[in-house]
Amino acid sequence: MNDLVLLLLKIIGAIIIAFLGVVIGLFYKGIDRKLAARMQARVGPPLRQPFLDFFKLMIKENIVPENAVPWIFNGVPIMTLVSSISILFYLPISNISPLLSGYGDIILIIYLLTLPAVGMVVGGFVSGSPYANIGAQREMVMMMSYELPLVTTVVALGWKLSKVYPQLNVFSLAIINAHPIWGLVGPLGFVGAILLLITLAIVTPGELSKIPFDVPEAETELAGGLLVEYSGRNLAIFSLADAVKTIVMTSLTVVLFFPYNLSPLFALSGVFALIIDLLFFLVKLLLAMFMEVTFIRVAVARLKIDQVSYAYWVPLSLIGLLGLALIALDTIIV
Repeated sequence: MNDLVLLLLKIIGAIIIAFLGVVIGLFYKGIDRKLAARMQARVGPPLRQPFLDFFKLMIKENIVPENAVPWIFNGVPIMTLVSSISILFYLPISNISPLLSGYGDIILIIYLLTLPAVGMVVGGFVSGSPYANIGAQREMVMMMSYELPLVTTVVALGWKLSKVYPQLNVFSLAIINAHPIWGLVGPLGFVGAILLLITLAIVTPGELSKIPFDVPEAETELAGGLLVEYSGRNLAIFSLADAVKTIVMTSLTVVLFFPYNLSPLFALSGVFALIIDLLFFLVKLLLAMFMEVTFIRVAVARLKIDQVSYAYWVPLSLIGLLGLALIALDTIIV
C-alpha cells in the first residue's frame, strides 16, 4: 500500500513539475525576447507572446510532407519534449531534493540532453526537405563538437568532489548542489572552477541552438533548417521543448556553480525559507539565462558551421581541460 501511495505521489509530482517547467520556460522565453529587444532599442513583444504563439500553432493545420515518414516525423517532437521534461525530475531546486533523486545522476542527464538534438536530426532527415537535411547535418556536427567541453566540466566537478568526499555519490546533482565547488578548492582550483563556468556558459547556447550557434536553423540561409517542414501542433511541441530545455540548461549552471540559498543568511526556516529560496532560485535562473542566452545572442553574430566546430573543439575544449588541470593541481598541492 505504501509503495502504491509513493508511486501515486511521484506521478502527481511529475505532472506538477512538467506543468511548471513548461509555464516557467515559456514565461522566461518571453523575458528573453523582451530583454533582447530592449538591448537593441526596440519595444519587443509582450511577455505573454510565447504563450500566444503556442496556442496559435496548436490550432493551425499540422502538415506532413509527402516525402516524409509520417510516424517518425510526428513522433520526434513528442520525444524531444518528453526527454527535455524528464531532466527536470533530476534537478534539485534550492533545498528541495529532485523527484527522482537516487535513480540517476548527471551522467544520465548528459545522455538525456543529447536526445532532443538526436530527435531533431532524425526529424530533419525524414522530412524530405534539402534545407532540413543540411540543418540535420549541421546539428550532428555541432552536437559532436560541444560534448567534449560539457563532459569535461562535469567530470572535473565530480572528480574534485570525490577527492573531498570519497564516500558520496559524487555525480548526483543533489550531492553537488549540497557541496558547492567554491568551498572545496584553493586559489588554483578557484581559477579552474571559473574556467569551467565559462565553458558551461558557452556550451549552453550551443545546446539550445541560439545565436551565435544557431547554424542548424539559420533562417536567412536554410529557411528554418531542421524545422522548415514542421507546422501546427508539431512546431508548437518543438517550441515547448525549447522553452523547457532553456530552463534545464540554466538550472544546471545554477546547481553546479551557484547552489546557495538566502534562508541561512537570514536564519529563516519552514515555509518562509522555502518560499524565499524558491524565489531566489528563479532569480538565479533569470540571471543565468540573461548571461548565457540573451546577452550572447544580442552581442554576437551567427558563426559559420566550421567556426562553430572549431570554437568548441579547440579554444573551448582547451579552456575546459585547463580548468580540469588547475583543479587537479590544486588537489595535489593541498
